[in-house]
Amino acid sequence: MEYQGYVHVYTGNGKGKTTAALGLLLRASGAGMTVFLGQFLKRGEYSEHSALALLPGVTVEAFGGERRVGAPLTEQDSAHARGGLECLRDAVSSGKWDLVIADEIFVAVHLGLLAETDVLELLEVRRPSTELVLTGRYAFPEILRRADLVTEMKEMRHYFSRGVPARKGIEK
Repeated sequence: MEYQGYVHVYTGNGKGKTTAALGLLLRASGAGMTVFLGQFLKRGEYSEHSALALLPGVTVEAFGGERRVGAPLTEQDSAHARGGLECLRDAVSSGKWDLVIADEIFVAVHLGLLAETDVLELLEVRRPSTELVLTGRYAFPEILRRADLVTEMKEMRHYFSRGVPARKGIEK
């Protein structure tokens, strides 16, 4: 009998969505599973990339360009997101990966780089044995309805509001 994979959503305005997905990635790698992590709107400059390169069975791709938070969207941003979506379609349908993580995919939808239907299509083409994790603020109602597990991170307090910038090893 084939392993049953499920669809997870980690959303909300609180810190910890990517961190929760990375925790699951670590557990899966330790169990000998194959993991694909695709990160939207990010480049390969985050601290976790150094550690993830050491883990067996883990592949990471960042689908972001030179864009900075608050900068206007460009055609390059759209091209990165479309390329990332194609990569994820292949990953969830190929049978090569036990766990596929689409990090910040909901932000890509919120910004208009992807459509809600693009995300829903990932559920349609996903092999039943592939575990799929979708993260980011702004998860939309239909994905919340269709996911098997939904966790909302709620910000109660954050030091960013006191002007503390993202710190290497903690937020980036």
